Amino acid sequence: MTESPPAPELRPNLPEWTVGELSQALKRNIEQNFSYVRVRGEISGCKRHSSGHCYLALKDADAVLDGVIWRTTMARIRLQPADGMEVVCTGRLTTYPSRSRYQLVIESVELAGVGALLKLLEDRRRALAAEGLFDEARKKKLPYLPEVIGVVTSPTGAVIRDILHRLADRFPRHVLLWPVAVQGETAARDVAAAIAGFNAIEPGGRVPRPDLLIVARGGGSLEDLMAFNEEIVVRAAAASAIPLISAVGHETDTTLIDYASDRRAPTPTAAAEMAVPVRLDLVAETAALSGRVAGAMARRLAQDHLRIEGLGRGLPEPMSLINAAHQRLDDRAERLELGAKAWLRQADRTLRALGARVNGNLLRDELARTAKRVEDLAPRLKTALDRQLAQHRNRADHIAGRLMTAYQALRKPLLRGYAIVRDAKGRIVIDAAKMNSDAAFSLEFHDGKVTVATPAKQGKLL
Repeated sequence: MTESPPAPELRPNLPEWTVGELSQALKRNIEQNFSYVRVRGEISGCKRHSSGHCYLALKDADAVLDGVIWRTTMARIRLQPADGMEVVCTGRLTTYPSRSRYQLVIESVELAGVGALLKLLEDRRRALAAEGLFDEARKKKLPYLPEVIGVVTSPTGAVIRDILHRLADRFPRHVLLWPVAVQGETAARDVAAAIAGFNAIEPGGRVPRPDLLIVARGGGSLEDLMAFNEEIVVRAAAASAIPLISAVGHETDTTLIDYASDRRAPTPTAAAEMAVPVRLDLVAETAALSGRVAGAMARRLAQDHLRIEGLGRGLPEPMSLINAAHQRLDDRAERLELGAKAWLRQADRTLRALGARVNGNLLRDELARTAKRVEDLAPRLKTALDRQLAQHRNRADHIAGRLMTAYQALRKPLLRGYAIVRDAKGRIVIDAAKMNSDAAFSLEFHDGKVTVATPAKQGKLL
C-alpha cells in the first residue's frame, strides 16, 4: 500500500493577492523587463480584423507567441504579414489580463534572412505572371526618337545626372523629372504614383506628355531594392500606356518591375542609350542617303539626255523641212492664181464667141449680164483664194513652229560646246572611220559652219 504525500506546509505570513492585482503586477514586470524585443518565428493564424488591427501568432518548434499589429502601425508597415512567412518582429511584450495571456505588440516586420525574401519574391513573381502581366505580347515597342522623356528617380542621386549626360552626348531631348523616394516605406507608393501621373498627362496640354518613361535607381542590396518588387509598382508599370524602360540597380540586379516593363536596361546609363539613337550616326546616314539620291538622279538625267540625243539624230534638218513647206505653199498659191487667170481668159473667149453670134443688143445685154456675173464672182473667188491661202499658211506656220521647237532642242547641245560633223554632201558623220577619206567635211557650231581640211591632207585621226 503506497503512502500518500504529506500535505503542504501552511505559511500564514505570505501576502494575499487578488486576481486583478496579480495580473497587473505581472503586466508591469513583463513590460519593464521586456520593453523592446526582437522575436524570430513563423507567422501562423494571421487575421485582419474589421477594425484594421491584425492578429497573428509567432511560432517555432518549441513555443507559440501571440502578436498584434495595431491599425495605425499596419498603415506604415511595408511587408504585409501572411501565414507561413518567417519573419523578425520588433515590438513590446505585454499581457492581456482578461485571458491571462501575454502577447507581442508588433511595431515592425522584416523577413528573416535573404532566403525567405527570395522565396517571397519568387512566389509574388509567379502569382503576377499567372495574371499575364509579364507576357511578351503585351509589351510595347519603344519610339525610335522620342520628343519628351519622363524619368522617375531620386532628384539628388547620381542616376539622373548620368541619364542627362548620356542623352546630351547621344541626342539631346526634353526630359521631365518626377522626383520620388527610391528607398524606404513610401518609395513604392511614390514610384507607382509617378508612373500613373505621367500617364494621366493629356496630350497637347501645358505640360508635354512623355513619349517614353524611364524608372531608374542605382545599385543596392536586395532590401534596398524592395520598393521595385512591390505589387503596386509592378501593376503600375504593366498598366502604363507609355512605353517604359526599367533601369533598377546594376547588371546583376533583377526586380519584378523588370518583368513588367517594356524593356529592361542593365544600368540607368544603358537606359538612356536605349531611349535615343546617336545623332551623329543619323546625320552620317542621312548624308549617305542624300548622296545616293543625288547620284541616282544624275544618272537618270544622263540616260534621258543620251536617249533624246539619239532620237534627235534620226530627225531631218528642221530648216529644210520649213523651207520645203514654204516652197510647196508658194507653188500652190502660184498655181491657184494661174488657174483663176486661165478660167477668166476662157470665160472671156466664150463671151466673145457668143457675142459674134448674136446681134448688138443681145450682145450688149449678154455682155452686161456676163460682166455682172464676173463682177459678182470675182470677190467670192478672191475670198475663197485668200481663205485657202490663209489655211495653208497657218498650217505651214504650225509645222514650222513644231519643227523650230524640235530644231532648237537639237541645237541645245551645240550651245554647250558640241558640234555636228557633215561630209561634202551635207550628211551627218558619226563614225571616225569615215573621216579618213579624201572628201572635205564641215563642222557646224551653234553660230555657223566651218569648213575643215580633209584628214588625208592633215593626217589620220587618232
